[in-house]
Amino acid sequence: PARPAGGTGPRPGARPGAAPAGRPQGGGHPSRRGGRRFDHRYEDREYKATRPAKRSATIVVPRTDRPVTLEGNLIVQELARKLGLPTGEVIRRLMNLGTMVTLNQEVDLETAEILARDLGYTVEVHAPRRTAEEELVEDEADSPEQLEPRPPVVTVMGHVDHGKTSLLDRIRHTRVTTQEAGGITQHIGAYTVSVHGRKIVFLDTPGHEAFTAIRARGAQVTDLAVLVVAADDGVMPQTVEAIRHAQAAEVPILVAINKMDRPDADPERVKRQLTEYGLVGEEWGGDTVEVPISAKEGTGIDRLLEMILLVADIKDFRANPHRPARGTVIEAKIDRGRGPVATVLVQNGTLHVGDAFLVGQTTGRVRALIDDKGKAVKSAPPSTPVEVLGLVEVPAAGDAFVVVADERKAREVAQLRSTRARDTVMRERHTTPQEAMARIGVSEGPSLNVVLKGDVQGSVEALRSALERLSTDLVQVKVLHEAVGAINESDVMLAATAGATVIGFNVRPDPGARRQAEEHGVPIRLHQVIYEAIDDVNAMMRGLLKPVFHETVLGRAEVRQVFRVPKVGTVAGLMVLDGKVSRNAKVRLLRDGAVVFDGAVDSLKRFKDDAREVAAGLECGMGLERFNDIKPGDIVEAYVVEEVKAG
Repeated sequence: PARPAGGTGPRPGARPGAAPAGRPQGGGHPSRRGGRRFDHRYEDREYKATRPAKRSATIVVPRTDRPVTLEGNLIVQELARKLGLPTGEVIRRLMNLGTMVTLNQEVDLETAEILARDLGYTVEVHAPRRTAEEELVEDEADSPEQLEPRPPVVTVMGHVDHGKTSLLDRIRHTRVTTQEAGGITQHIGAYTVSVHGRKIVFLDTPGHEAFTAIRARGAQVTDLAVLVVAADDGVMPQTVEAIRHAQAAEVPILVAINKMDRPDADPERVKRQLTEYGLVGEEWGGDTVEVPISAKEGTGIDRLLEMILLVADIKDFRANPHRPARGTVIEAKIDRGRGPVATVLVQNGTLHVGDAFLVGQTTGRVRALIDDKGKAVKSAPPSTPVEVLGLVEVPAAGDAFVVVADERKAREVAQLRSTRARDTVMRERHTTPQEAMARIGVSEGPSLNVVLKGDVQGSVEALRSALERLSTDLVQVKVLHEAVGAINESDVMLAATAGATVIGFNVRPDPGARRQAEEHGVPIRLHQVIYEAIDDVNAMMRGLLKPVFHETVLGRAEVRQVFRVPKVGTVAGLMVLDGKVSRNAKVRLLRDGAVVFDGAVDSLKRFKDDAREVAAGLECGMGLERFNDIKPGDIVEAYVVEEVKAG
């Protein structure tokens, strides 16, 4: 076919979109023909390189004739909307101010105010709106007309084995210590007793040094502290710690001087020791009530209870029973058949079956309430300890327990708290470059990995703290996982993967976990008393250490003469200068202070007889194993190397 007139049409046989005829390939301007734009895909590279790039810029000028209202922290997207700017522009301006943020990160109120003023806005700063968490947790003050008398909450504190639980045992006429392993309280207990028609709530805290957190928690939720001190033992380390906890919580202290039935009881010595810590008895002109008692024989108990009620009357403890309940988790555990269970001390309001609640990082609805006698109750007024069933997860001991009206909002707050706690843990575990540089060149010793399971939250918390304090420069104790409940298969698999030991405190492995442990060779150590668990871990730590060898020098001898014996070699005639030389010892041959031989003794003789050892002042003959270069004047030093238990 003929080419179109003018020479501007496509060449015959050209593919669609090819460059029009009549202009250099790759040159000229785009043209239209037949309503179709010239296809630039067929331009050559030179044309593309010389073609100017299209650039456009949008300058955004915010309206500053209106004030902007800021309240609380804002995410970048919301701040951009308030300022009338694209989010990218807000991020750029914040970077110029030294704040590195992303689209959904929060900007603090002060930075947002600085940015708005730089843009020319008139800024109005309002008080931040209350968050959902603040709305749920905030406690409204009760009017005096709403308050009614409530029973006092008394925490029994003191050193281990000074008779705290025996005192409660006498008061309650029950056997509490017999239910505890070794007769020592392993958990915190809450009990209600009736005295002259009035109720007193007692909290029994462990005295073992590992339970510092539980004693502190007991001091925080109590009205009065009864400090039990043994008359025959006096003030001990945990006694002092209990005093400090009670004083920090500004709780009145009553002293019960126990074990007055002992022949070596010395209450006056106890009173003198207590004055060193600010507790001066009434007999000595102070204001501390001190009552001599014997929990074993029951003497002085009535007077102690009367003093507790007297102090309670003076303090006039009150609460509002006609409002939603608030309290504190004393203890928490997983119960087979009942699920997560928390012992809660109701401090204000009344807790009812069916109430929705928020506690720590979990929520729930009260399915049942069990009192300290094991009976189901419908409600729990102020100063009542109860077991709460219906939790989604096991809370942490010490968490605040709040009854809520909006269960959906409570779940949101619990999720927020859980996320916040996880982020905190991740930040703590993050190692900065400086920390990493500091560790270069430092060889880390062996570590003992532990998976810890317990029956209640307080015991797990205390045991973990105690085990981690066992770490030394030589061996580190690392608790990889701790939880409440029986030892299960996932615990064993984690231990198998990490080469860890599973430690169970008052719990047992289920059948599946036991089988898995046998298959993978995972050690499971079970304990019921906390100091036994600590001693066991101490022993395992020592087993990880490499043996330490200690050298003991037995004696020194001087070579006086050298004999060449055919078919035997060189024999040294020695005079033992000090100590002794032994046939089974190792020896060093010293020449001018330098060691020329270090090895075993081949032979040791006194005259013609073999000798086991030769003491100082005697002569002997000695042959060295595969060594003949012995000269008169050399010194032979005999020594033994003993293995010393590490740690």
